Amino acid sequence: MQTRYFIPVLAVLMLTGIYSANPAKLHSIKTGNTAGLKDFMRYTPDRLPFICAHRGGPRKGFPENCIATFENTLAQTPAMLEIDPHYTRDGKIVLMHDATLDRTSNGHGKIADYTLAELKKLRLKDTEGNLTDYQMPTLDEALQWAKGKTILVIDAKDVPVEVRAQKIVENGAQASAIVIAYSLEDIKKCYSYNKDILMEIMMGKPENITALDNSGVPWTNVIGFVSHDLPTDKSIFSEVHKRGALCILGSSRNIDREFTSGKINAEELKNGYLNLISHGADVIEADLGIEGGAALKELQTAKSSKSKYFSK
Repeated sequence: MQTRYFIPVLAVLMLTGIYSANPAKLHSIKTGNTAGLKDFMRYTPDRLPFICAHRGGPRKGFPENCIATFENTLAQTPAMLEIDPHYTRDGKIVLMHDATLDRTSNGHGKIADYTLAELKKLRLKDTEGNLTDYQMPTLDEALQWAKGKTILVIDAKDVPVEVRAQKIVENGAQASAIVIAYSLEDIKKCYSYNKDILMEIMMGKPENITALDNSGVPWTNVIGFVSHDLPTDKSIFSEVHKRGALCILGSSRNIDREFTSGKINAEELKNGYLNLISHGADVIEADLGIEGGAALKELQTAKSSKSKYFSK
């Protein structure tokens, strides 16, 4: 996605290229421990809708999958952050969406052809293609950074589900990170590895619900990704909610794209986010995390048992 606009942000760029937002000024989601994370992710009628910022919420000046970008997003809205892991040549794991370096960095070729030390010499590009001073972080660095700030949602790319789960455990990040599992086999594999790791799973069809019901994996361990569009079968939301799980809808392929291409204005974008919530979504995975957070802000002032997990 190429974002063609800029909203001023509160940020301090140090000469080293490391972003240093004041942690006290970040909106945070703090669950404390795995029991808290499971409670936060449990559907209740008084849940507070919130955003999952796709690729961390990149925009002008802030690259995808970059800790500076994560802080920029949290400086303006509470959010989960979806991230993308890839293996390096020497078996380390860095954050980058593509398997190649060209689109989002000043490197060329495949990530897997470079060592971590070589990749750390590169710099990341923002959504406009402008080179920044930022380096690509490792998954370990992101997991350590996220503690007490947010919940990372770790996509698959070329890293198996059990490795992503293992990284969460190694970093003591069970309360601040979940993994995306795309198949029933991976769901069972992750649960077998560690029963405290939460998963975002695909929940767009009634048969997905039935499969999880019969899997032996409890609904307390999952959050359901319903679709990138409103599903034809709206009962998906009530069935997932009935089982105590939250529902995610994606906006990156519809209203976000329409806004960045100039097809809808800011007010229509806001109404688009609210429409997704009114149809049953609890979380919106958005490219425009800051705009999505602003649209949902008024909904987050309601009295709720979930309020204790949000702070600034």
